[in-house]
Order: sequence, then structure tokens, then C-alpha cells
Amino acid sequence: MRVRQIDESVLAAWVDALIAKHRVIGIQAKGARFAFGPLTKAAELRLDYDVSMLPPKKFLQPPTETLMRFTRKDRAYEPMVEDAPFVLFGVHPYDVVAIQQMDAVFSADNPDLHYQTRRQNATIVACDIQTASPNVFASCMGTAVVQDGFDILLTKAGGHYVVDSRTEKGEVLMADLVGASDASEVLLARREQLWEEARKLYAKHTLKCRPEDLPALLANGAYEHPIWEERAALCFSCGSCTLVCPTCYCFDVADRMSWDMDQGERQRIWDSCQLREFAEVAGGHNFRRQREERFRHRYYRKGKYLFDRMGVIACVGCGRCITACPAKIANPVEIYNTLVEDR
Repeated sequence: MRVRQIDESVLAAWVDALIAKHRVIGIQAKGARFAFGPLTKAAELRLDYDVSMLPPKKFLQPPTETLMRFTRKDRAYEPMVEDAPFVLFGVHPYDVVAIQQMDAVFSADNPDLHYQTRRQNATIVACDIQTASPNVFASCMGTAVVQDGFDILLTKAGGHYVVDSRTEKGEVLMADLVGASDASEVLLARREQLWEEARKLYAKHTLKCRPEDLPALLANGAYEHPIWEERAALCFSCGSCTLVCPTCYCFDVADRMSWDMDQGERQRIWDSCQLREFAEVAGGHNFRRQREERFRHRYYRKGKYLFDRMGVIACVGCGRCITACPAKIANPVEIYNTLVEDR
């Protein structure tokens, strides 16, 4: 695979060429914030962004998706599988790591056709962080730099971008890159320096233990720690922390019927373990009725349960939950640091 260097004018021309041939989902400014959405021209792309409001996972597992359509009268069923190719442009390293976790989740046990089809049709152009967001702690989680999980990686070094193609999908996009040259040794050395700096700099909140220590921390007496009740007393159970999280994947399935009850759609919709109804079952029993139980579950799910199941810490340090929480109680670093201090 190839490692090339380009200036910003070549980058813009390349993005415009890609838009002419592909569906390109890129990061764009939305007022003072940033969001992924369809690009119509290269000028809309903002690779200097700090963090997107919602993670790019929403294009792999949409907030609402139709699984099938049906008619009751003639008992007809039509599965709906979205298989249109697209390019995700400008994905930060921590979100690349999150997508890798989603890949593992949706391919385990009974593989999910809908997710896998979108993932196979996605080409990911990652971009190293240029601007630190106010609440990022990716350096603490080992996710500020990534070496796999993408098709192309862009790194801005001075007035140039290093364009690093790693897969056959990446090579397809590189075919439209005109005006590039082989990356110089000086520029590649600068990229290594930027990576080393990123492993230290993107930590607006500092975790007082290693990520791999979290499962043991949560296993050793933390379940009854008073912090769960103290923080949960302020919780609105709104689910904002989980709905902006790039590694949360829980969903509900519901049938939506037409007014005459003859036609309908089966839909999959994002759900949240922080909502009171999430753990409610037939007969009205609720496995996590109290707010502190739901609040605690989120941190155990991130720091222990997914590790026990798949060997990963399900927090990538993007900081979105910290920003989104109206009660300002969703900072994982504060919670885990308190447990470290009190153990």
C-alpha cells in the first residue's frame, strides 16, 4: 500500500473527485459544533474539528432503521437491508477503535446482517486529531493514535497531509488522488513525533490507573461504593451519556403499524440502559429499578462486563458523555479515580 503527501489544495480537489463518484459522509461545522453528514463539496469538510456531536457509528447502526416491511392481510414480508456503498471521511482514532469494538460485537454469536452489510460497504478515511476537545481523555485510554481499523489515515504535518492507504478499499479511493508525491522521510519522521505527542497530550482528564486495571478495580469491593448513590441522586435518567457514546449499541425493536393496521414496519431503535424501562420485563418486574443501579451499570458495562466478554474496555476517551450530561455527573474519569483513591 502507498504513503503519499499532499497539500491542502490537492486534498480539496481529491475530496471533490470522491464526492462526484461516491456517497461521502464527512465531518462538517454545525454552528460551533461538528457533525458527520453527506458532503456536497470539499469546502464543507472540517478536518480541524475537535469532536463530533454524535459518533460516526450512527451510519453503521442508525438511530432508527427498518428491518422489514410487512402486510397483515396477505402475510407478505420484505426484509430491508441497506447495502449502498459510502465513505466515512474524517474519523478520529478513538472512533476508529469504537467501530472496531462494534465490529466485534455485531459479528459475535449470531452475526448481525444489517450492521455487517453496512460495515462491508463502508470505506473509512481516518484523520489524526488536530484540535483537542474540552473533555477528551483518549491519551489515557490508549486511543489517541490508531494503526488499524481504517482504510486510509490522514495526518496533518505542517502544511501537508500524509495520506496512508492500508487496504484495497483505500487504494480504490487513492486512484482519484491527483498531484500527490511519495511521502518524504522528513514528513514521516514528523508524523511519528505527532503520534508520540498525541499519546500524551489528549488528556483533559487524567485517569489515575491504567485502562487494563479497571476490571479488577470494579471487581474488588467497588459494587457497594457510596459514589453510585451519591452521583445517581443528581441523575435525570435521560440517557444522554449513552446515546452519544461510540461504544454503546443497545437497541429496542418495535413494530410500527399503518392507520388501518394492515401495513407496518419492524424497526430497530437506539435504546439506553439509563432509561427506567430498559430492564423492565413482562409482569412489571424491573432488574434495575433504582437510578443508582442504572448509573452503576453503565460504568461496569464500560470497565468490566465488556472486558469479561470480549477483552476490551468499552470507553475510548472521546469525552462526549461528559459534555452531553446536563447534571455533569457522567465523567468516567472522576468515577474511576474516586474508586482508585478509596480502594
